[in-house]
Amino acid sequence: MRGVMAEGDPRSPGEPVPLSESPPISEAAERARERLHEEIERVRVGVEEMMAEQAGGDDAGLRRELESIREETRDYVKRRVRKSEKRLEKSIDRIDRRMRALEERLESAEQDRRYAEWRIHTNTEAMLDGLLREVRSIADLFARTR
Repeated sequence: MRGVMAEGDPRSPGEPVPLSESPPISEAAERARERLHEEIERVRVGVEEMMAEQAGGDDAGLRRELESIREETRDYVKRRVRKSEKRLEKSIDRIDRRMRALEERLESAEQDRRYAEWRIHTNTEAMLDGLLREVRSIADLFARTR
């Protein structure tokens, strides 16, 4: 999975990877990502303000701190996205299991229906054969008596 932030100039926050290049994620993960980006931007602005206030102070230390914050946020986003994806996969697996169970029940009901039709047809055929035999025997009796 690609990182959330593109690598580049360590002084810039980086650009998010376009959604077309990243795998689909759930809405909750997307909302978390948006909130995280807002927090990152807020921290970046705060750090830039601190750097401007110090005007020539220890820029290297602040840059290291900013880079460590970026690294932490990248790791945090990866963990959160991974967790959301796992939850989504579990939900999909649960739905798949339910769907398979329903398909089995439908197949069983279809078999029961076919058996019932066969049984009705067989019983009806046997009953009609019996009636036909009785009607023929009655007809034979009438034919003999004439």
